[in-house]
Amino acid sequence: MTLASVPRYDPDAIPAVGDHAVVVGASVAGMVAARVLDDAFDRVTVIDRDPLPADASARRGVPQSRQPHVLLEAGRATLEDLFPGYGETLVEAGGLMLDWTTDLTYYQQGGVLATGPQPKVLYSASRPLFEHAIRQRLAARDGVTLRGETQVVDYLADDTNDVTGIEIREGDDTDELRADLVVDATGRASSTPSWLESHGYDAPPGDDLTVDVAYSTAVVERPPDDRRAYFVPPSPQQPRGGGVFPVEGDRWLVTLQGVHGDDPPTDVDALREFARTLPIDDLADILATQPLVEEVAHYPFPATRRRRYEALDEFPDGLVVLGDAVASFNPVYGQGMSVACLEAVLLGHALADGTDDLPRRFFDSASDVVDVAWLLATTADLAFDETEGSRSLPTRLFDRYVSRVVDTAHDDGEVSSTYGRVLSMEVPPTALLRPGVAARVLRP
Repeated sequence: MTLASVPRYDPDAIPAVGDHAVVVGASVAGMVAARVLDDAFDRVTVIDRDPLPADASARRGVPQSRQPHVLLEAGRATLEDLFPGYGETLVEAGGLMLDWTTDLTYYQQGGVLATGPQPKVLYSASRPLFEHAIRQRLAARDGVTLRGETQVVDYLADDTNDVTGIEIREGDDTDELRADLVVDATGRASSTPSWLESHGYDAPPGDDLTVDVAYSTAVVERPPDDRRAYFVPPSPQQPRGGGVFPVEGDRWLVTLQGVHGDDPPTDVDALREFARTLPIDDLADILATQPLVEEVAHYPFPATRRRRYEALDEFPDGLVVLGDAVASFNPVYGQGMSVACLEAVLLGHALADGTDDLPRRFFDSASDVVDVAWLLATTADLAFDETEGSRSLPTRLFDRYVSRVVDTAHDDGEVSSTYGRVLSMEVPPTALLRPGVAARVLRP
C-alpha cells in the first residue's frame, strides 16, 4: 500500500471509542499517531524521556537528528491531511519548498535522472524543524498533553495480560497512567518484544538485513537564494554516496555515505577529499567553498530491521506498535517519516471500525505499507555482494528491471517521473510495470 491506495484521512469518519489513549515516544511516528487518536479519544497523552523543546532544537534521543531527512510525497500529503497547513507552517519557520524536478539533481547509475513533465513538491528542512512543526500543531489541540522528561517503566496489564496503561517515572516519583489504548512509538529500541515474552506471548518474528552504512554530515553556509539540492545514492559500482540539502537558517546539510566498512571520515578536510571521489563534483565544491557552521556529525546504521507483528497468533488488547518499532529502513532512502504517516492513517481507519481486535486489524493493514518500503530498500541493499541476505529469483529480477528503469530515466522524463513517484511511496512499485512504462524501459 502507498499513498495512492491508502484511503485519505477523514477525521469525521472516526467515532469516539474511549476516554484516554497514551503514546510512548514523541517521535514523528508518535506525534502523528497522537493526532489520529485525538479524534477517537477524549484525552491523549504523549510521553517521552527527552525534554520536549519549545523550538527546533535536536533531542538527544534522536541520534540521527543532525543528518539530512527527506519528507517524501506520501508523508507530505498525509501530514497536510492530518495538520492542514503543515507545509505553510514549515516554510514560515524557514524550511524550503523545492521542486523535485528542477531543484534536485539526482545522480544514479552513471547519469542524472531526466527532468519530469510535472512539478513535484519536496520539502527540505532539518529533522528538528520537521518535528517542531508537528509538535507545535499537535500541542495546540485541546485534547492532547505532551509530557517530556518522563520515563516509561512498564506496561500495566490486567489478569488476562491485556494492556491497561503504563507505569511512569518522573525524577524520583513513579505513577500509573491508565489508558484504553497504548501506542508504542519508541523506535528500534522498543521493549515490546521482550515484554511479550515475559508475559506469555511470542515475540514477533523478525528480519534483519546488515547494510553497514555510515554517514558524516557537515553543516555549511548557503547563499539565501541558492536552492540547489543533490542526491547520489551509493551503488555497487560506486559504494560511496552523498547528498546536499538546503535547510532553514541559510544552511546546507552536506552528507557523505559509505557502506560495508568504507566509512566517511569525521575530519572536515578528510571529508572534502572523500567527496572528491564521488562521480559529480558539486558536493566537494560546496564543501570546499562554503564556511563550516557546525562540526561534522557521524552516524552509523548497522542493519535494516523488521518485526512482523502481523504474524503473531496472539497479541494483547490495548496495545499497538508502529513506526521504527515495527520497521526501520536504511536511511539512504528516506522512507521512515512517510511510512509512519501512512501507518497513522491506517490506525485511524482501524479505529473507525471500533476497538475489537484492533491490534490484529491494524498490524495486518500496516504490513502492506511496510511491504512496499521493505521491497524498495532491501532490493537496493541486496545489490551489494557484501550484504548478507536471501536473494530470491523475484528479487534478482526486480533488481535487474529497476536497473533498466534507471538507465532509461536518464533520458526519459516520463520514466523518470514514474520512478520518482515510486521512490516517494506515492504509487506502488508495480507502476514501473505498467505497459506505457515497460514499453519504454524494455525497448532496445
